[in-house]
Amino acid sequence: MPRKPDPVVPAAADAGDVSSWPTGRLLSVAARVVESRFDDVLDGLGLTHAGLIVLHHLDAEPRSQRQLAVLCRVTDQTMSRTIERLQRNGFVARENDVADRRRTIVRLTAAGRRVLASARREERESELLLGVVDDYDDFRAQLLKLVRHAGPGR
Repeated sequence: MPRKPDPVVPAAADAGDVSSWPTGRLLSVAARVVESRFDDVLDGLGLTHAGLIVLHHLDAEPRSQRQLAVLCRVTDQTMSRTIERLQRNGFVARENDVADRRRTIVRLTAAGRRVLASARREERESELLLGVVDDYDDFRAQLLKLVRHAGPGR
């Protein structure tokens, strides 16, 4: 199926010479392009960004629904909706905590582990996303450095 054009990238005739663009504009456009394409990839896997973040946090261990809400910086209600969708798709299972029946524990299923691995592989290897980057690990390290330096609220 042909991929739809990226809405954030100007048509070639309108783009001019992108090598003359300021770095901030390049970074902004690249971020929007990758995010739009990643939305399409995740949709094809039955995921959303929010769902992917939840799966990422569950990769190490099961967590309570409340812990996930705090880690993802969302309300309990938002987390509940995200988990419901993940559960409908078979990616997570919910169960009552044996120590506290009011608490819900969420864990990855085998299907959740597979879809998380697929999303990570797509991010790293897909030429639609970051597969065109010469050195993915260095690129990621530079992004981490940039984000950590900027920090929250800067």
